[in-house]
Amino acid sequence: MPASLKYELVSELRDRLQGAEAVFVCEYRGLNVAQATEIRRLVREAGGEMKVAKNTLVRIALSEVGMASPEDLTVGPNVYVIAPTDSPAVAKALKEFAAKKENKAMIIKGAVMGTDVLDLNQVLALADLPSRDQLIAQVVGTIAAPLRGLVTVLSGPARGLVTCLSQLAEKKGSDAA
Repeated sequence: MPASLKYELVSELRDRLQGAEAVFVCEYRGLNVAQATEIRRLVREAGGEMKVAKNTLVRIALSEVGMASPEDLTVGPNVYVIAPTDSPAVAKALKEFAAKKENKAMIIKGAVMGTDVLDLNQVLALADLPSRDQLIAQVVGTIAAPLRGLVTVLSGPARGLVTCLSQLAEKKGSDAA
């Protein structure tokens, strides 16, 4: 491979890795075309991107963007799954795909998150986290709960007054009849 082409590939990888939340390293040897297409679709739907590249070039690009470049993960035929934003969703897609019996050729080796290197167990734990949207919904619900309680408490006296007035009106209406 000519040196100029290597520089271009490293530059392209660096651009894709810039600002990425996580990079998952998987071995894909033994996947057929249909399986490879399916995992690419699942990763794309989760917000990630799959890239096959030479391990040395990926290590160079990772170090250039300030991420860890583990030697032990980047050995053999690998596919690199880049998660720009929602890394738990991408990890969940990889985990669910690899868990199927017919997809046993897909092996999750680990991941890189910033300067940290994650092993398989940590990647699986990341996959078990709720998605970003679920976490945001939980935070909003937690913030809204006290406000909802306050509104209920403040509306109590007004509701009591309305109930009392309606009972008085009913009583006067029944007394007049």
